[in-house]
Amino acid sequence: MTTSRRAALAASFCVAAMTLTACAESQREEGGGSGSGGGGEQASGGTMTFGAAGDPKLFDPFYATDGETFRVTRQVFEGLLEVKPGTAEVGPGLATEWESDEEGTEWTFTLKEGVEFHDGTPFNAEAVCKNFERMSTQEGAGQSPSVSAYWQDTMGGFADGKAESLYEGCETKGEHEVVLKITRATSKFPAMLTLDAMSMQSPTAMDEYKANDVKAQGEGFAYPEYATKHPTGTGPFTFEGYDKANKSITLKRNEDYHGEKAKLDELIFKVIPDESTRKQELKAGSIQGYDLPNPIDWEALKADGNQVLIRDPFNVLYLGLNATENPDLKKLEVRKAIAMAINKEQLVKTQMPEGSSVASQFMPEAVSGYDKGIDPIPHDPEQAKQLLKEAGAENLELEVWWPAEVSRPYMPNPEKIFEAIRTDLEAVGITVKASSKPWNGGYLDGVDTGKAQAYLLGWTGDYDSADNFIGTFFGTTDNRFATGEYEWGEELAQDLQAADGTVDEKEREKAYQKLNKELVEDYLPAVPLTHSPPAIVVADNVEGLVASPLTAETFATVSIKE
Repeated sequence: MTTSRRAALAASFCVAAMTLTACAESQREEGGGSGSGGGGEQASGGTMTFGAAGDPKLFDPFYATDGETFRVTRQVFEGLLEVKPGTAEVGPGLATEWESDEEGTEWTFTLKEGVEFHDGTPFNAEAVCKNFERMSTQEGAGQSPSVSAYWQDTMGGFADGKAESLYEGCETKGEHEVVLKITRATSKFPAMLTLDAMSMQSPTAMDEYKANDVKAQGEGFAYPEYATKHPTGTGPFTFEGYDKANKSITLKRNEDYHGEKAKLDELIFKVIPDESTRKQELKAGSIQGYDLPNPIDWEALKADGNQVLIRDPFNVLYLGLNATENPDLKKLEVRKAIAMAINKEQLVKTQMPEGSSVASQFMPEAVSGYDKGIDPIPHDPEQAKQLLKEAGAENLELEVWWPAEVSRPYMPNPEKIFEAIRTDLEAVGITVKASSKPWNGGYLDGVDTGKAQAYLLGWTGDYDSADNFIGTFFGTTDNRFATGEYEWGEELAQDLQAADGTVDEKEREKAYQKLNKELVEDYLPAVPLTHSPPAIVVADNVEGLVASPLTAETFATVSIKE
């Protein structure tokens, strides 16, 4: 989840995405082909050049908030736990085993042996604790939500005690066992350790290049040399450099990797902001892949011989509703009327990619806590009109926002989706006023500050956790629902926190299923619309890339056919 996505969703449901994927021409470089190996018998050599949609923010994953940074750092760094390829399931990483005490507040991790960081520093229990000490003791600019967003989203406050923190401490138990302590049981833990921001980094390199020396600078931040030139992890690729002039980031195979070595000699991320240019460069062979191809291009890309890898849906698109800006929306009948007016089945058929589905709740089916017994809100224009009449809102006027200059995994063409929804709303007598701003040019800020009456937004999950979806959206007692917009807001937040703290997995799943049902039947603070499968495209000579529902692909298994 990016900071902007977190903030925007925080405004949606007052919500927190995504998506981790963030949205110059770039000088052409040779790509593909074969090269000399040198990485062992598993390594096949060659170079892959991938078309990135934007510049990375930096290369220290702890301070990162954007998908293009994580796309790079994911190849260089590893976490204690990792998401199993092609799934949202938590699996081993640098930790091979883990278990908790009965209260769910002390977690013991058995660490993989024989692992070194790229600079030769041993990875061990002491290194783990130094990483968590580094993360938890941020000061000054390091505590800005724009800098350490993921820590604050998951752990809360820092060691100074100014704000409550989930993190309590780290203890070593010998060289290859470590205990992480948290202040309360939560469904987020240990899944949050799969986040790129929680990756393990070399204590030696962080000390040498002053990793924590981030400073406020104008409206932004200045990051230390570690974050821009010397990121040091344990992953299958090492960081070679960032050529700003040619807009390219180069990674090399880690010849001393502790596991199966990467098959590529070299992995290059070439920044190409324009999607049509990315498509042209793929056709020309100067890149071998790019992310989020427009669904209307899928068939043409396939016809040209490319592989369009379609990810399993792990997202939700919704129409956010803000009763503070439009008091009519405070009435449940009005919110239900809007939901019934929208033909979600038609939206899936005409505006969304193949494999999309109508959303019945605010999380996809793959997440534990999803209730298969909940039916989508039906398309019923006549009932919608009746509900508006009963609410005294037959002449409802609604300003609906949609974002320009963007395509999201859950929202491939915002304008067309908006037009379809406007047609449906107007068909039941609602007067719709359109408002559009660029995604990063006023849209997210406007939604975040509560200026929009209704707005299109969505969310791609960071890991398999109901709390990462509805807990993030509604689970804080200081969100707008809990502080006056709705009489049920505080109770809902408390119920979500109780569900998150339930240690027994089956009981927790039942609690979330109950809350999902209440959200769409009794509360309906927004209208869930669709789940959709975003794609990633690679050339026909690319082998071994496994598409991730979290849009979190790794490239160690990739090779280039001659």
